[in-house]
Amino acid sequence: MRALFDVTHPAHVHLFKHAIAELDRDGHDVRVLSREKEVTTALLDAAEIEHRPLSRKGGSPLALAREWLGRELRVLGEVLRFDPDLVVSRLNPAAVHAARLTDTPSIVFHDTEPADKLASWTLPFADVVCTPAAFEERWSGQRRYQGYQELAYLHPSRFDPDPEALREDGVAVDDRYSVIRLVAGDAHHDYGNDSLPTDVRARVVDALSELGPVYASVEADGEAPAGTEPLPVPPERLHDLLAFADCYVGDSNTTAVEAGLLGTPALRYDTFGAGALQNFVELESEYGLVRSTGDGHRLLELVNGVARQPDAAAARWREARNRLLADKVDVTGYMLDLLELEVRR
Repeated sequence: MRALFDVTHPAHVHLFKHAIAELDRDGHDVRVLSREKEVTTALLDAAEIEHRPLSRKGGSPLALAREWLGRELRVLGEVLRFDPDLVVSRLNPAAVHAARLTDTPSIVFHDTEPADKLASWTLPFADVVCTPAAFEERWSGQRRYQGYQELAYLHPSRFDPDPEALREDGVAVDDRYSVIRLVAGDAHHDYGNDSLPTDVRARVVDALSELGPVYASVEADGEAPAGTEPLPVPPERLHDLLAFADCYVGDSNTTAVEAGLLGTPALRYDTFGAGALQNFVELESEYGLVRSTGDGHRLLELVNGVARQPDAAAARWREARNRLLADKVDVTGYMLDLLELEVRR
C-alpha cells in the first residue's frame, strides 16, 4: 500500500500517528505532509514520524487564504510525485482536491458539527467520509463507526498512562492537581462558541486550587489565568497529565473529550447550545463523561462539586469510562481495516 497522510493540526497527529507507525512497520510506503501550526511538527518529531512541512499557518485572514492556496498546489505536486493508492486526511480541502484531480481515492475523517463552509469545500469531493455513529450530518460515501476520533490514540490498546514519565517532569502524580485548557477561538470549529469569560476563569481557578496545583494550557498568545502554573510536561505527554488529573475544565472541545475518555472528570464551557455537537450529547447523556454548560454560574457549581468530592467524582467517571469502552471500538484498528479494504477495491 502507498498511503499519503496530510496532517495540518496537532490533533491530526494524534489521530493518525498509530496508523502511520503500524503501516510503516508492516512495510507499506507512507508519506506524511505537515503544516507548521502550533505544535504539529513538534508532535510528529516526538512520534518519530518523518514528514514534509508544506506551509506555515497564516497570521491574518489574507495570509491564511494565501497559505491554503499555496498548500493546494504543493499537495497536488506531492500526490503527483508520490502516486499514492490512498490520500488520508481530517477535513482537509487541499488533500481531497489533490486526490480528486489525480483520480486517487481519498478518505476523510470528520467529527465536527457544524463545519459549514469547510465541510462544503471538502466532503463532496471525498470518496469516503468517516464519522462517529452519533453524527447527525449526512454525506455521500459516509461510513459510521462506534467511537470518537480520540479513541484512535486513547483507547487502552493504544495508550497506557505513564506515571513515571510525569514524575520525571516533576509532577506529584499521587497528589491532587487539575488542568485547565483555553483555546484561541480562531479555528473553523470554534466559530459561534465563546471563550471562557475572564471573571469565571478566576473563580474556577480558585475552586480548583482547593485540589492542589492548577496547570494551564493556553492556545496561541493567550495569557494564563492568575494562580495557575504552566504545563510541566512537553506536548506529547499532555495525555499522561490529563489521565492522572483530578479534574479538567476548559473551552477546548478536543481536550474535554480526551479527559473524559481517560476517566478524568471533564467540565466544558460551551456556548454552541444544547444538541449542536452530537458527540457531546452522547458523552453527557449516555455516559456522563463530559459535562457541558454555557452558563458561568453553572460551570462553577460543577467545579465546586468536583472540588468538594474529588474521590466520589473520580469513581463515577471511571465507571462511566468502563461502560463506554465496552461499547466503542479501537478507532486506529478501524482505520487500518478501512484502508486495506479501500485499496483492495
